[in-house]
Amino acid sequence: MDIRLDAISHSYGETEVLRDITLDIPTGKIVCIVGPSGCGKSTLLRLVGGLEKPTQGRVLQLGSPPENCLNPLTYVFQDFALLPWRTVEGNVSLVLEDHGISGAQRKALIGDVLARTRLSEFARALPRQLSGGMKQRVAIARALAVNPAVMLMDEPLSALDSQTRELLMDDLVALWVRAPFTSVYVTHNLAEAVRLGHRIVVLSRRPGEIRDVVEIEMPLPDRSHGDTGLETVQRHLWDLMREEARAADEELLDA
Repeated sequence: MDIRLDAISHSYGETEVLRDITLDIPTGKIVCIVGPSGCGKSTLLRLVGGLEKPTQGRVLQLGSPPENCLNPLTYVFQDFALLPWRTVEGNVSLVLEDHGISGAQRKALIGDVLARTRLSEFARALPRQLSGGMKQRVAIARALAVNPAVMLMDEPLSALDSQTRELLMDDLVALWVRAPFTSVYVTHNLAEAVRLGHRIVVLSRRPGEIRDVVEIEMPLPDRSHGDTGLETVQRHLWDLMREEARAADEELLDA
């Protein structure tokens, strides 16, 4: 299922947040959204997910969700959003419990996503017993359990230290290689964007408009930290954002 944003604009009262966003999110691709602080990245994600309705324009779902899809759009949050009193398998089970799935089928689905995210041996652990990286892997497993058409990822690695972030990026690449998924991935980290994105959308400062869309043809498994080609793309992205990022930062400080 493709997503198309057709001339999206959005305002909160008199504050214009996004202006005339037209963008395609194709099936099986990771589309990263970057831009200065306050440019409307997370607002755009909420519009895609249907949590808010755009002031102008349309969010279109084109085609059919994948077979056995239980929820076409699902979120992965920065703060993990795990229930502390539920085990790993209990947190994953939560998203399946209102779908009329038998106990045996639910157990099989949970076992599959825990295996794919390398969490099988931690199925009975509680969130307080897990590292930050493992908690985020649980959140990713929970999202995968509903076999979504599109995963909406809102800065999912920003709360993690640099080593854990690198490991989680490797995990996401491995998951995508095994079963390519579609994602809209919001991040302020340009290294993440060039490591994971097939398409990188650069927004201007508020009101967010598309300044550039950068396509990266290099296969995800071939991308590595320090690759000169990726560093060139990352410098290009920063060149586009630098002055507006500085202005946005000063604006936030003044506020």
